[in-house]
Amino acid sequence: MSKRTKEILANMTLEQKIYHLQQITTATFLTTKESKFEIITGPDSAVKLDKGMVYDVGTSLNLVGAETMIDAESNYLKNSKYKIPLMIMQDVIHGHRTLYPINLAVAGSFDRELAKDLAQMAAKEAALDGMSVTFAPMVDLVRDPRWGRVMESSGEDPYLNGEMAKATVEGYQGDMGKYNIAACVKHFAAYGAAEAGRDYNTVDISERTLREYYLPAYKSAVDAGVKMVMTAFNIVDGVPCVGNKHLVKEILRDEWGFDGIVISDHGAYEEMIVHGACEDKKEAAFLAMDAGCDIEMMSSCYVEHLKELIDEGKVTVEQLDKAVLRILDLKEELGVLDNPYRSVNVEEAKKVQLSPEHRALARRGAAESAVLLKNDGVLPFSKKVDSVAVIGPLGATGAIHGSWHCGGKIEETVSVYDGLKSLLGDKVKYAQGCPIEYDAVDESFFDEACQLAKASECVVLCLGEDQEYSGEGNCRTSIDIPELQYKLLDRILEVNKNVAVALFTGRPLAISRLDKTAPAILNMWMPGTEGGNACASLLFGDAVPSGKITMTFPRALGQCPIYYNHYTTGRPKAQEDDEKFVRFTSCYLDMPNSPLYPFGYGLSYTSFEYSDFKLSSNTMNRGDTLVASVKVKNTGKYKAKEAVQLYIRDVKGSCVRPVKELKGFEKITLDVGEEKTVSFDITEEMLKYWNRDLKFVAEKGEFQVFIGKDSACKPFASFMLI
Repeated sequence: MSKRTKEILANMTLEQKIYHLQQITTATFLTTKESKFEIITGPDSAVKLDKGMVYDVGTSLNLVGAETMIDAESNYLKNSKYKIPLMIMQDVIHGHRTLYPINLAVAGSFDRELAKDLAQMAAKEAALDGMSVTFAPMVDLVRDPRWGRVMESSGEDPYLNGEMAKATVEGYQGDMGKYNIAACVKHFAAYGAAEAGRDYNTVDISERTLREYYLPAYKSAVDAGVKMVMTAFNIVDGVPCVGNKHLVKEILRDEWGFDGIVISDHGAYEEMIVHGACEDKKEAAFLAMDAGCDIEMMSSCYVEHLKELIDEGKVTVEQLDKAVLRILDLKEELGVLDNPYRSVNVEEAKKVQLSPEHRALARRGAAESAVLLKNDGVLPFSKKVDSVAVIGPLGATGAIHGSWHCGGKIEETVSVYDGLKSLLGDKVKYAQGCPIEYDAVDESFFDEACQLAKASECVVLCLGEDQEYSGEGNCRTSIDIPELQYKLLDRILEVNKNVAVALFTGRPLAISRLDKTAPAILNMWMPGTEGGNACASLLFGDAVPSGKITMTFPRALGQCPIYYNHYTTGRPKAQEDDEKFVRFTSCYLDMPNSPLYPFGYGLSYTSFEYSDFKLSSNTMNRGDTLVASVKVKNTGKYKAKEAVQLYIRDVKGSCVRPVKELKGFEKITLDVGEEKTVSFDITEEMLKYWNRDLKFVAEKGEFQVFIGKDSACKPFASFMLI
């Protein structure tokens, strides 16, 4: 806290301090809005404030566009008695106007610098539109693809999640200059563990599981200097996160030393009543303040009851002052107190947003995030072909940029058809094939599509799920592609075998049938503004796929949740018996235990040979560092990138340990015939875990080391920690 913010605080009335903790929608302040004082956003929720309160709130959310920001801020300051500028926040999740791939895809690039560059690009575009804070990164660890919000996460691994959290925070915030925005890590905590993959559902996990898997990524963001933390909707240990003193005060604030802003998610204070955790809004206000929460988003428990709680001595003025100072301090750090409009610039925004440079970066992100799931020698197609058929409901639409699209527009997004036309010209033709809706049954488009496929040398079949089938609230009990799309695929293959499926999805899918049928599958995820151009470059060999999946793809929904870093159980089924049923072992009657595609999996147009594994010692003393190394050679025909992955297994612990855990990765580029040695340092810190007594320690014993191209790699060496 600075002298300046202390002076501002000293001149605020008690009521004004309370109002400063309130967040409402920015649309409230637009002069074009007919009813400025009744705010309704989100699902069936409302906040009603009188005019005196409205112009004393400290922050607002949801606004896209420099002109509207200027209008809202100007009107707010015109009517505000105290003239403390608003701090405007927005969900800049995977890009602002120029969209890059969904976070689940970007994590699969295994490229920290790429993730940082993409976040930096988004920050600049958002800052020019007047945003000061983004509600990102979302670092919830996810194991169940039914949950719609897996698309915002980095996947199922705590280490990778933490590395991407750090890179993204650094990208958004930088040195907090004019083109940076403050990051808000979310959702604290364990939101990704919602039972049955159903959004907002119960989370019931042990303290050890919480600390071992779900907390590390939030901690990485805090260590990277993130300015804000958003609490989750769910309960942890029976207590809603927004009022969970153990999570917010004891772990986040006291244990980790976080003294930035804690904000609720939309309406979460009042939802504590619905949870059954408190009786009324007054008790909700007390629980949130007592836990250490500062900003109340889109409910009004603080405004209605905080003064009463202070008068009763249940909440102190000191608690209130600390919360307000955190907000004022961030406003000062961002420069909002000196210039309410900060970096907003209408003309510069027009030049920067969707600029060639930003489109090129988004295209690179999409190309390096795409995952080649299958290739029976079909890809890459030759650019010498005379005719190309683009078929499928996702072939000629810009609705492939992801459900959290902020200021991005469908009409500004490059479709696969447009991308291929740009690359190959008029030899590319399109037919829809079938509708996108999951329950669609209309086969009337089949004949046109089959005629086009029959007349073409190769077919790009664009299948998958509607982009609005993922994202917040969009959870599914079926995670395969629609039956109609399978029928279309079968019909196309009858007339042309030279087919590659371009798959678009916001989650891992259970596509065993597609894997069995399609000659090639290129998973583009939801690739963003430049998705069509990136897809074209990959399909026709101008770029080589290098992405890896960061969530396991199940063979069938019944395997979910499925993840690579599982425990053995006391009755494991041997890997060599995976394809058959072995009674009285941990297995299924009708399905192998193994996934369709494991964590870290992704093919290339070239081949990589791993050899000469070395471990610097077979023993490790406390405080020592071992070096594990491997030679990787490009033995194929294309210059390409490979994500080399290090896994470690603690063979025996006071608590059972996973079969393996990702502990490092390096993305390398190899020319044809080139060989590089990739080395990883193994430290004692990497071997620590939360043991039987909930102590974070490395226990002596045997550790196995794995280095390979995905999580299915075999151990090559072991050492003893002594």
